[in-house]
Amino acid sequence: MSSTLTTSSTLLSQRDLRFLLEEWLEIGSLTERCRYTDQSLEEYRDILRLAEQLAAVKFAPHNREADRVEPQLKAGSVVLLEEVKQALDAFAEAGFLGATLAHTVGGMQLPVVVGSASFAWFCAANVGTANYAFLTMTAARMLIRHGSPEQVERWVRPMVEGRYLGTMCLSEPQAGSSLADILTRAEPQADGSYRLVGTKMWISGGDHELSENIVHLVLAKIPGGPAGVKGISLFIVPRLLVDDAGQPLRRNDVVLSGVNHKMGQRGTVNTVLNFGEGVHSAGPKRGAVGYLIGLPHRGLAYMFDMMNEARILTGLAAAALGYTAYLKACRYARERPQGRPLGVRAPIRGQVPIIKHADVKRMLLAQKSFVEGSLALVLYCARLADDAESDESAEARSRAKLLLDLLTPIAKSWPSLWCLEANSLAIQVHGGYGYSRDYDVEQHYRDNRLNLIHEGTHGIQALDLLGRKAPMNEGAAASALFEEVDRTVREGRALGGQMAAFADMLGAYVSRLREVTAILNAERDRALALANATIYLEVCGHLVVAWLWLQQFILAADREGVFYAGKRQAARYFFRYELPRIGPQLDLLAALDRTTLEMEADWF
Repeated sequence: MSSTLTTSSTLLSQRDLRFLLEEWLEIGSLTERCRYTDQSLEEYRDILRLAEQLAAVKFAPHNREADRVEPQLKAGSVVLLEEVKQALDAFAEAGFLGATLAHTVGGMQLPVVVGSASFAWFCAANVGTANYAFLTMTAARMLIRHGSPEQVERWVRPMVEGRYLGTMCLSEPQAGSSLADILTRAEPQADGSYRLVGTKMWISGGDHELSENIVHLVLAKIPGGPAGVKGISLFIVPRLLVDDAGQPLRRNDVVLSGVNHKMGQRGTVNTVLNFGEGVHSAGPKRGAVGYLIGLPHRGLAYMFDMMNEARILTGLAAAALGYTAYLKACRYARERPQGRPLGVRAPIRGQVPIIKHADVKRMLLAQKSFVEGSLALVLYCARLADDAESDESAEARSRAKLLLDLLTPIAKSWPSLWCLEANSLAIQVHGGYGYSRDYDVEQHYRDNRLNLIHEGTHGIQALDLLGRKAPMNEGAAASALFEEVDRTVREGRALGGQMAAFADMLGAYVSRLREVTAILNAERDRALALANATIYLEVCGHLVVAWLWLQQFILAADREGVFYAGKRQAARYFFRYELPRIGPQLDLLAALDRTTLEMEADWF
């Protein structure tokens, strides 16, 4: 594969990634840590170049075809495009499935921030194919953290090699996101294994022929355990049972009973799975063979460890889908002639590219502020994950973990909401062509719409932020975030001029958010306090992204060139057009408005 970089990619911006990773997050300094001393900044650059090339050559070419030719169920098996397997095999061969995993399990042991930036290329190129890798990477990391050494050896190593792919099986037809109501049960066996019986719904990657085996991570309840979520355990339930040497024995009693058809991300098969129908059971025993991960009744905590990583990756996918649509809208706007400058009559002067028109510039600038802000947010969280794992200071590790916990629902939801808006604007820039299939942007919108639901809906993230994360440890995480923002505000004020004005604006909103957070936390009626949690999430997201834009503005303030000029203008746009949105929202939150809470069901 050629080492020559393209200079006009419409997947992501190489220049922006270089700015975010090297100039802002200073990933070169990570090589001074014990975990990464054998690595170098040049090696990180090579890996990112490889990711871009592999995404462009193996993932992007079949993106449209995988959307058009959905997964099909034939003779009990899922049929996918052959190019999907070829892309995943190339991804695994290049080492990306184990990019951030330790050398001891066959991984490259890269920093999470480098692995995340690399994976963004694949999400931008073809999120439907990238999802199979997404699920496998998060499943492998969870098993490393909570599985036994034997489980890591038997299941994780083949996942890193790409021979096995992974899933997460949480939802059920009658339960959805209400995991306390799951009915799948796990009966203990004399040999230490379990037999699982139940049905799981919305399982991405739940059945296919892309790999030798599929490792399902399944939530179930052991009879006699505590009620509700406290009684949930987590199990490895492979599609194929294997012997001690890893050789396949027989099909486990996991039955594909249906394929769900989605508006977007169609290249990722989404399934209904039945466990324990007796179709593949050995002898009279009913149930799919499963192996307990960790301790009984601790499954939800283990699964949420995986889910939190998946939530940040969902935000990354949303940012990537918004970013590629933005770049394609920019290209279209430069190439599409239409209209003339105000005051110029048609016969006198030819048409101009639509990028010259003020309203088109407004739409492109809004997209730029959303997608570059989103990418900054998820990469900042990835850097926090590195600090929480590898910083040599215990205090720094603890603080990074606090911030990461607090920012996770924001990192999942803000890009999912506002990069979807960026996708909508990309369609608008294209005009009538935007909603036709002549251009990619209509697919990007459909693909991105799923991310508001994936890994916990927007409303669930809001409840997590306001109900759990903001008040946890007596508000320690929120206080840590406010301190970080205050530090940037002081830096901006010291620079004077426009920078100081934006810093003052951000500082005022931070103070107001502190007051509102205290009001909501003090409210004894929790239903009332949480009634407008979604608005709280959106306020926090806008404020956090404004903070990150101020950091970028400060960094770009005295640097020359069109790239830095674009950064400064996007920051100006966000502060002037977007950040002021949160003022009325903060007033509404402070008023503890009861409008939605008091709406009766039969009034609709």
